[in-house]
Amino acid sequence: MKKTSVSDSRFVTALAEQASQSAIAAPATLTSLKALLLTYLPEEQVSSINSAYDYAFHAHDGQFRRTGHAYITHPLAVAQILAEMRMDHSTIMAALLHDVIEDSRIAKSTLGSRFGEPVAEIVDGVSKLSTIFQSRAEAQAENFQKMALAMAKDIRVIMVKLADRLHNMRTIGVMSDEQRRRIARETLDYYAPIANRLGMNAVKVEFEELGFHALYPLRADRIGRAVAKIRGNRKALLEDIATSIQASLNREGIAATVQSREKHLFSIYRKMKSQHKSFKDIMDMFGFRVVVEQEDACYRTLGIVHSLYKPVAGRFKDYIAIPKVNGYQSLHTTLFGMHGIPIEVQIRTKQMDQVAEYGIAGHWLYKAEEDPMQGNRRTRQWLKDLLDLQRRAGNPLEFIENLKVDLFPDEVYVFTPKGDIMSLVRGSSAVDFAYSVHTDVGNQCVACRIDRTLAPLSQQLQSGQSVEIITSAEARPQPDWLTFVVTSKARAGIRHALKSQLQTESIALGRKLLNQSLRHAQTSINDLDFRRLRRVFKEFGVKKLNELLSAIGNGALMSYVVAQHLLAADNPDYEAVPVEHAGPMALGGGEGLVINYSRCCGPVPGDAIVGHMTPGKGFVVHTETCRNMAEIRRRTPREIIPARWTKTTEGEFLTNLRIEVTHKKGVIAEIALAITDADAGLERINVEERNAQLSSIVVVTSVMNRDHLAKVMRRVRSVADVVSINRISV
Repeated sequence: MKKTSVSDSRFVTALAEQASQSAIAAPATLTSLKALLLTYLPEEQVSSINSAYDYAFHAHDGQFRRTGHAYITHPLAVAQILAEMRMDHSTIMAALLHDVIEDSRIAKSTLGSRFGEPVAEIVDGVSKLSTIFQSRAEAQAENFQKMALAMAKDIRVIMVKLADRLHNMRTIGVMSDEQRRRIARETLDYYAPIANRLGMNAVKVEFEELGFHALYPLRADRIGRAVAKIRGNRKALLEDIATSIQASLNREGIAATVQSREKHLFSIYRKMKSQHKSFKDIMDMFGFRVVVEQEDACYRTLGIVHSLYKPVAGRFKDYIAIPKVNGYQSLHTTLFGMHGIPIEVQIRTKQMDQVAEYGIAGHWLYKAEEDPMQGNRRTRQWLKDLLDLQRRAGNPLEFIENLKVDLFPDEVYVFTPKGDIMSLVRGSSAVDFAYSVHTDVGNQCVACRIDRTLAPLSQQLQSGQSVEIITSAEARPQPDWLTFVVTSKARAGIRHALKSQLQTESIALGRKLLNQSLRHAQTSINDLDFRRLRRVFKEFGVKKLNELLSAIGNGALMSYVVAQHLLAADNPDYEAVPVEHAGPMALGGGEGLVINYSRCCGPVPGDAIVGHMTPGKGFVVHTETCRNMAEIRRRTPREIIPARWTKTTEGEFLTNLRIEVTHKKGVIAEIALAITDADAGLERINVEERNAQLSSIVVVTSVMNRDHLAKVMRRVRSVADVVSINRISV
């Protein structure tokens, strides 16, 4: 465990003292909460909330928090946070009751009968999330997956959880050093990004500031002091700029409020760290927010501030016309203020400002109690995608890996052929775009046009481009797509499709291998009695034939072993038949994911080949002379399966060449040109110096067959400085 340093201890003590203050630990009373609720809820709903408070008060009677306050002060504070967001009465009731299941062993059914099923479901959802992030990586990921899915089912679950975490962060100073660091780290890593993804900027900023002070108290103090010093020096200047903007807007008849603001400490720290800058190099420390009445006034205001101060080129962003994925809307521009100091100005309407601060809560309008998803269309779509992502994820760690991409977006905006705008994560390719349109479009994608010109599927998209996807019903996702896609939906869709494809191909290969083994006994799978098959299923721990065939196809079971068991089942007189080799496997190069061509020897059509089954990889093909096969022959000779090439083969095959050359500038470029002139692919080049005169170059090239390989080698030999060229195993 990391110990608190002497330099940090003073600030940790200050955190603890601050957390214990009643204004922080117990900021609300039932009276203050009801007064706030009556500003937007009818009296009968406030009365129901009062009943929930009474129930929670008795459930937590005798319990105290580490701050020394009665435990009921915590659910009251959580309810107050949500009431300030004007959440519905079911959410407020759930906030008051959110700890009673866990702390008081009260059943969900009891809450349901007393306060209604919606409240009980929210409380149960929050209670199930109490152990998040407290165990090893996979369990941690699994718990976070549960939170994401609970959020997708009813967004109010995560609203209560965020408010619960927010009050806990405000009182984090009373925690032990280890707990304080752990809770602060997970708040910065998960809760702040979720708040940001839901558009709840005020909550996100407070999470970041509280987490920063708890995790790095000394750094937070130093940056805070530096900001305060600059604020004092520039106070008059900022007031002059605000007055100037306000006066210009008044002259044009635009009703607006102008507020100066400063960059938050964690934002400054993150920028210093990511851009390797010192504090004095952070220029955009201060800015202004202009809030107007109507959307058209935003653009008129933009023109006014641009006439007052010169705009910085390339620093204007229109998030009104193209909102961020979390629904945020505003105009952003950076200006050269007085004395050349850069300032950022944000321009938005009152409604946009409310949504910017409270996100999904800013949209919260219930038309019916049973419809908890009214409001932000983008948030609803993201939550829908969460469920789809969960279904396709192979395990919780994969789910979290994909989800993190969505929690840390940096958007680009592109156009569909019909002119619709789509937002994607920065670095997205045409394949990411295809999957964002629809999973089927991604799965059947074969090519793309970017700005009406054919382009590689891997090309990164830029804002403003138009993208058209060309599809084919016979197309399938390719494994190498996973090397360049960046969106979670694309990664999940590709992996899901590849798993299905691999399963289908494993079954087909397993059937082929098992029939080959049974051929020596003059029988086949179709000739076997199904009752015999079912008895063998139990021996190998499978329930149906396709599972057995898939296990053979992916290398988990050997076909000749399964064949012997099938032939011997219910036949006491059976004498073993040599079923290991019933003729060579015929390979044409287009078999799919379960046939793998070894990289060590690089077999190509025309080579004498053999293969063996490898768990998880399927049938792995080697040349007969491969040195790695010699070890397999010595150790498990029965696992070697003869193979041959079909008369026609598909695709290109990788193989390895060693080229000895004399030292000369540009010789590698000449060799690369010779290989490409022979219509071969160049996958990789590695150069090793042999001595002062010679170098050894290992090339991985892709060819169609031995004849094509011979052509490549002749072209390379024709290069003047090539001493020798040979095919090798690596």
